[in-house]
Amino acid sequence: MTADALARELEVSARTVLRDIEALSAAGVPVYAERGRHGGFGLLPGFRTELTGLSHDEALALLASGSAGGERVFGLGSAHASAMRKVIDALPDSQRDAAQRFLVEPETDLLSRRRVVEEVPGAAMAEVRRAVLAGNRLRLHYAAAGRPARWRTVDPIGLVTVRDRGYLLATRAGEDRTYRLSRVLAAEALGEPAQRPDRVDLDRMWRDRCAAFLSGDHIAVLVRVRQARREELLTTAVAVRAEEPGAGGRLRLEVTYQDIRHAVWALWQLGTDAEVLDPPSLRAALHDRAAAMARLYSAVPDSTVPDSAVPDRQMLDAVDPAGPQPGR
Repeated sequence: MTADALARELEVSARTVLRDIEALSAAGVPVYAERGRHGGFGLLPGFRTELTGLSHDEALALLASGSAGGERVFGLGSAHASAMRKVIDALPDSQRDAAQRFLVEPETDLLSRRRVVEEVPGAAMAEVRRAVLAGNRLRLHYAAAGRPARWRTVDPIGLVTVRDRGYLLATRAGEDRTYRLSRVLAAEALGEPAQRPDRVDLDRMWRDRCAAFLSGDHIAVLVRVRQARREELLTTAVAVRAEEPGAGGRLRLEVTYQDIRHAVWALWQLGTDAEVLDPPSLRAALHDRAAAMARLYSAVPDSTVPDSAVPDRQMLDAVDPAGPQPGR
């Protein structure tokens, strides 16, 4: 395009176009001028701008940061910090100041609660990433819930992060498998190629595996909860099946939990801000726990009475105070 044509397109003067062309050339952009009747300014074919100096892991970290916590869950936290420093250093002063006005997902919230990010040994996570990206088979030293750790060889498909929890989607002997990254104790990328499709829709695959997981032995709970406590409820539930507005600023939700023990622990945290409507067995379990708590605090404490002589404590301790974690 000629300088005049560029000036009309950009609504600037031809002098500005010439000055900008000179600045682009000085910055290393391969612009060139062709003289003659059909001449003008051009750009070398196939040229693409790029950020120089980014390592492979830094580039991956920027891609993973599109989902909250991805760079930490996938073991790319230090690479992400290094990459972002390079990006910020490359910005002009005005934009660099603007970048300092944003803080995304700090370690604590307004109530000083720290975010819990599951940790994976760095060496193991590096091997998992290498196998996923190279398309090679992977040996995992994996500790499934309630089982001793053992080695297994899998065909990795992709990595998923959900609420700061990381998962490896894979197949083993042709069967679908989903592995929690925090339970990977060690890993080794093998030299042989993985048996997997060339292209994959991870989003669809994740939805299908979630549906299969929820079809297992879970307890469905109908609960009425204050809108202000909705997020806390969703954090502890395995899944939400239905939601609708209710009376008095409350919501009616149908959620699922791993089992009744998990449900009692989770809903007890919400106190009177949540009421279980169904099933009756869960209402009864919460009633019994509340009654035991009331009896425990109905009298002046006697420090001389041993814990073993207080039967209500046994009922209260029946639900693990630390609480079970959703997922397998």
